[in-house]
Amino acid sequence: MTVPTTFRERYALGKSHRKHLRRAEHAGWQPKSRRVDPLKLLAESVRGRVPALIPIKYDRMAASPFGFFRGAVPIMASDLSLGSNSGIHTWLCGDAHISNLGAFAAADGKLVFDLNDFDESIRGPFEWDVKRMATSLILAGREAGAKKSLCRDAAHAFLSRYRISMHSFARMPVVQLAHHLVHRLHAVAPISQILEAAERATPAHSLEALTVPVADAAAGDLRTGSSEMISRIGGKQRIFKTLPPVLTRIHGALARHILDSLPTYAESLQPERQHFFAQYTPLDIAFKIVGTGSVGLRDYCIYMQGNGADDPLFLQIKEETASAYASYLGVHGEARHQGRRAVDAQRAMQFESDPFLGWTTIQGRDFLVRQLNDHKAGVEMQQLRSAGLLEYAAVCGETLARGHARAGEPAVIAGYVGTSTRFDIAIARFAEDYANQTDRDWESLLHSRRQTTKAARKETASSKTALSDAVPEKKAAGKHAGKSHRAHHKLKKKKR
Repeated sequence: MTVPTTFRERYALGKSHRKHLRRAEHAGWQPKSRRVDPLKLLAESVRGRVPALIPIKYDRMAASPFGFFRGAVPIMASDLSLGSNSGIHTWLCGDAHISNLGAFAAADGKLVFDLNDFDESIRGPFEWDVKRMATSLILAGREAGAKKSLCRDAAHAFLSRYRISMHSFARMPVVQLAHHLVHRLHAVAPISQILEAAERATPAHSLEALTVPVADAAAGDLRTGSSEMISRIGGKQRIFKTLPPVLTRIHGALARHILDSLPTYAESLQPERQHFFAQYTPLDIAFKIVGTGSVGLRDYCIYMQGNGADDPLFLQIKEETASAYASYLGVHGEARHQGRRAVDAQRAMQFESDPFLGWTTIQGRDFLVRQLNDHKAGVEMQQLRSAGLLEYAAVCGETLARGHARAGEPAVIAGYVGTSTRFDIAIARFAEDYANQTDRDWESLLHSRRQTTKAARKETASSKTALSDAVPEKKAAGKHAGKSHRAHHKLKKKKR
């Protein structure tokens, strides 16, 4: 088969994919098509995680339908796989929702706004990301207290901007697309606030938020990961705070395994960044709970110091397992190293990535490595109550389109979605139906938790009843035994 090279050929190829799945067929959601109980899928997805932390994941998912949605990628991956798809594959964010876009510092120190979570990334049908982002806008809008009509309008604003942007990207020179920035960000109220928060999230701020001077630490907290680190911690140095269960310091063998993984991580960096990283010294290590979907996976933080105490570097070493979509995509789901998979997707889709982005392996588990909290900030729900939701939705559309265009074939995607609103209308209908399904799934989770609590209370009550029933018998037995003993004593006196 001849590979299409011109814009017209690629556009026509995309248009031909409508034969696989008409645009109108993206509309709606059929719950009856489900083959597996969604709560069972959730339970299966947490196997291998830290058991003590799994209840925290469920607590966060139980907080709201949007909280449930954030942790329910395995459910949506299964649901999306049930129907046909466009057959147009690109790198997917995999967990495209409004809270997985945010501000962070680029290599030159400037703030950028982009997709920032690629734990579920994989090559797959482009519309799966689009459907998930559109659904998240409706759920987030509802949580923020926006009217249903505004939530629907936000989904349409996102879809319209995605489609229009994709057509623009499809005609851009390649280098121009690679350098494209989303403009007018400071004019969008929610994003302006995100950028202001990111300005304040400096390494010095992280130092105050995450660490404490050694002199102020409890005596039991002064253990370090290795004998090498002990000599580096003096009276003026700092160590991680102990804030269980969210932040806990790590000692002993595990800390040494984490330190031993750093040379492998350094090799994953670009050469000039290896040189910069070599100038930092590790001072302390902690375990940190982050997000919703990731809770229960191993997430380590290393506090490092470069050119003095005022030059901190915080690295996040985040466990990566196979994407929730992998089993549904066959060969598209294969990956040699899950941390590298996430890095490859991030570098492909982002305008500019974290200069310390890399990967490593610890005790046979794959990890992604990146900076923690370096000028990072995300959207707050209260910012999405009115017009801010529409403005934010439009930026989400352009940002996701840019990611897909950078990592895939923009002309092919543009050819498929077309210039009419047919694709928009269909996806918007799906998003609203799936948001309603998420509400029902959330209610099922709450019901399951109530039933579990009720059963536990019933079992406790039964145990107490059984115990109380047993106690009188013992008292009665003791009473009869006492009478028998006194009778025996009187009989002996008579015999005398």
